[in-house]
Amino acid sequence: MLLLTRKAEFSAAHYYYVDAWTPEENLRLFGKCANRNGHGHNYTLEVTVAGEVDPVSGFVMDLKALKDTMEREVVQVYDHRHLNLEVPEFRTALPTTENIAVAIWRRLQGKIHGARLHRVRVYEMPDLFADYYGEP
Repeated sequence: MLLLTRKAEFSAAHYYYVDAWTPEENLRLFGKCANRNGHGHNYTLEVTVAGEVDPVSGFVMDLKALKDTMEREVVQVYDHRHLNLEVPEFRTALPTTENIAVAIWRRLQGKIHGARLHRVRVYEMPDLFADYYGEP
């Protein structure tokens, strides 16, 4: 088995706020991220697929097809968007780096052909990241 990773980038705004909490509780836990106007981040996405090398083509899968799928399913949906307000999966879930990784996995699952989705890694630049490997 071989692992291949493709990278993409997107920029998006978000905020963290739990409506059931007081503004003070939100501010204490989330700090500046509790500002309902939101703020932006640059994100790096890495998608890793696993599979066997085809003896004829030499590919595990066509990496252009993987790039196109990532662009269609993630970048076009998330790039330059306010995640809380414009992306359906974050209307009810906080767009933390962890939740973004899970949501991207769900967006890509079943849409990658020729290989198995192995890992989704999301970096919230400059220094935070989350890995997601799917359901156990």
